[in-house]
Amino acid sequence: MNKTYYFNWTSFLIGFLVIFSANAQTNQLIVNTDQSGPVISRHIYGHFAEHLGRNIYGGIWVGPDSDIPNEDGYRLDVMNAIKALEIPNLRWPGGCFADEYHWTDGIGDPKERPMMINTHWGGVVEDNSFGTHEFLNFTKKIGAEPYITGNVGSGSVEEMSKWIEYINFDGVSPMANLRKKNGQEEPWNIKYWGVGNENWGCGGNMTAEYYANEYKRYATYARDYGANKLYKIAGGANSFDYNWTEVLMKNIPLDMMDGLSIHYYTVTGTWQNKTSATDFDKATYLVTLKKAARLEELIVRHGAIMDQYDPEKKVGIIFDEWGTWFDVEPGTNPGFLYQQNTLRDAFVAAMSLNIFNNHADRVHMANLAQTVNVLQAIILTDDKDMILTPTYHVFDLYKPHKDALLLSHHLTSEDVSIGNETMKALNVSSSKSADGTVNISIANINPDKKIDLDVLLRGMDPKSVTAKIITAPEINSYNSFEKKEVVKTAEFKDFKLSKESLNISVPAKSIIMVRVK
Repeated sequence: MNKTYYFNWTSFLIGFLVIFSANAQTNQLIVNTDQSGPVISRHIYGHFAEHLGRNIYGGIWVGPDSDIPNEDGYRLDVMNAIKALEIPNLRWPGGCFADEYHWTDGIGDPKERPMMINTHWGGVVEDNSFGTHEFLNFTKKIGAEPYITGNVGSGSVEEMSKWIEYINFDGVSPMANLRKKNGQEEPWNIKYWGVGNENWGCGGNMTAEYYANEYKRYATYARDYGANKLYKIAGGANSFDYNWTEVLMKNIPLDMMDGLSIHYYTVTGTWQNKTSATDFDKATYLVTLKKAARLEELIVRHGAIMDQYDPEKKVGIIFDEWGTWFDVEPGTNPGFLYQQNTLRDAFVAAMSLNIFNNHADRVHMANLAQTVNVLQAIILTDDKDMILTPTYHVFDLYKPHKDALLLSHHLTSEDVSIGNETMKALNVSSSKSADGTVNISIANINPDKKIDLDVLLRGMDPKSVTAKIITAPEINSYNSFEKKEVVKTAEFKDFKLSKESLNISVPAKSIIMVRVK
C-alpha cells in the first residue's frame, strides 16, 4: 500500500515537473490592450546631425551650385529619404562641435562667412556655409522640430542669449533686426534648446557641481519670447555616472530644467579597439546586444535618482546621443567616424527603441547618432549615390509607436546562449494608436532559431492583423552601393489569429511589427 502510494506520488511529481518545465519554456506575450500607460513621445524617434565627417557637407548639404541634384543646396535624395521617415526632431550642430561653434560665423552672405578648423573631427576646414538659417530651413523642409545645442564650453552667456533672441524674438531688437536683414522676417519659434554638451568632457571638462552652477547662469538668460517657451535640456551624465545626475537634480531648480541628457554608445570592444562593424562572429554579436540592453539599467538607475527630486517625472531623460560605435571602415578618415551598418545595428536600434518605449514615462526624447555617413547612420552616401541602412528600416518599421499609448505587457521568453553570453531571445514593446490599432514590435535576436510566440490580447476582440519584417541572410549582412536591398522591410504573414490570441512564428534574426485591429 505504502509502496504503491509512493510510486504514484513520484509519478505525479515527475509529471508535474515535466509540465511545469514545458510551460516555463513557452514563449508567451500577454498584452493588456485595455490598460494603457503614458504616451510614447514621437521625439523618442529623433536624430542627430553634427558637423562631423560627411554628415552635413556631402550628406545633407551640397550647396546650390553642386552637380548633385539639390533643392536650395540640400541634397534631394537624402532630404526626401529623411522626410519619408517622418523624423520628429533633429539635433544640431553637435556634439563636441557645439562647444566650439560660434553661431555668428554661420549667418549672412555665405561668401563672407569666416572659415574655421574643426578641431574635434578630422582637423578639416569648415566654411560655415551651413549655419543657423540653413539648418532651420532644412528642418522646415523635412517637417522636423529643430533641437539646437548651445555653446557653453568655449562660448558665453551673452553669445547664447543673443542666439536665442536672433532665432525666436518677434519684435524690434538688434538680433531680430539682424535676422530680418539676413532674410528671415518671422521668428522660427524653436522649442528645444540644449545648454552645452558633454560638459564633463569635450564640453569643458567640468565637475558636476561647476556645471550645475554654469547651467543655472546660462539658463537664466535663455529667454522665452512671447508665447514660445523653451524646453531647456541640461547636459547630463556620461552613461553610468550617477553622481552627475544626483548633483544636477539636487542643485538645479525643477522650474529651470525640462530635460536631462544622457549619452550612451554601444561599444563592443574597448574605446581603443572598438572592433569591426562588419567582421564579427555570433559570440561578438551577442556581446554587442547585451551591451545595448544596458540602456534599461541606465534608465532605471538614473530614473530612481531623479524620482527622489522629481516624483512627478516633469524632467525628461533625453538620450540625445545613442547608438553603436565601431572602428571606422578601412581606408577612411579616422576623424570622420564612417562605419557600415549591418543587421546587428538593426537589432541595437530595435532593442533600444523598445526600451525607450517601455520607459516613456521618463524618456521624453532620444537622438540616434548620427544621421548621414557617421556612426550608426540611417543613410550612407558616395558622391551622387545613396543607400538606406538596416537602421533606417527599423525607424521606418516602428513609425506606428509614435505618439501612441504605451500598453502594459508581460513577456516570457526563452534564452539564447552563445559562448559565455546569455540573454533573452525576444525583446518587445507594445502600444495603441489613436484609431485603436494595437502595435507590437518584436525582435528575435537568436541568429539560428525560429520562435513560436503565443500572444494573448487581453481586453480586445481582434478582427484583422497585418505585419512587416526585417531580416537578412546573415547577422552581418548589410546594404552596399552595389547591393542596396540585402536588408529591407517585407510583408510578413506567418501568424494565426483566433479569439483574443495570436500565434506568431518569429523567424531567427528578425524584427517584426505586428498591427492588430
